[in-house]
Amino acid sequence: MLMLNVRSFYYRRFSRLLNSPCRLLGRGGGCLSKIEIGELGERIACAHLRACGRRILYRNYRGPKGGEVDIVCRDGDTLTFVEVKTRTSRGYGRPLDAVNSTKQELIERGANSWLQLLGRRDMLWRFDVVEIILIDGDLPDVNVVYDVF
Repeated sequence: MLMLNVRSFYYRRFSRLLNSPCRLLGRGGGCLSKIEIGELGERIACAHLRACGRRILYRNYRGPKGGEVDIVCRDGDTLTFVEVKTRTSRGYGRPLDAVNSTKQELIERGANSWLQLLGRRDMLWRFDVVEIILIDGDLPDVNVVYDVF
């Protein structure tokens, strides 16, 4: 347990993704695309989850019969299926609001596919959402919402 706390401390303290101002300009000087912003958000979410002591098992899982999960990780004894929502402005409401019933069904299909791969469902599991706000020049604002649906 001590090793986990030390590792979490270092992730929290020294992660460039969590402790550096956001740069929303690409290498050519233009703005990052929506896909690039989403990928940056997922990398920041992974760094934050590691800093909170979670173990990342898989990123961008796609089920063979449809369904998708951004991050699959362990939070102690609990398997968590994490959706990441990244925004570059606070003007459109909370990122959590974008996880509507259609998106929830897609995540649930991906989670069910993952659980089938494990061959068991008799474990603790839940759905979380990581909200990320990236404003150029500011530190990323990261909020984890537990057990969303």
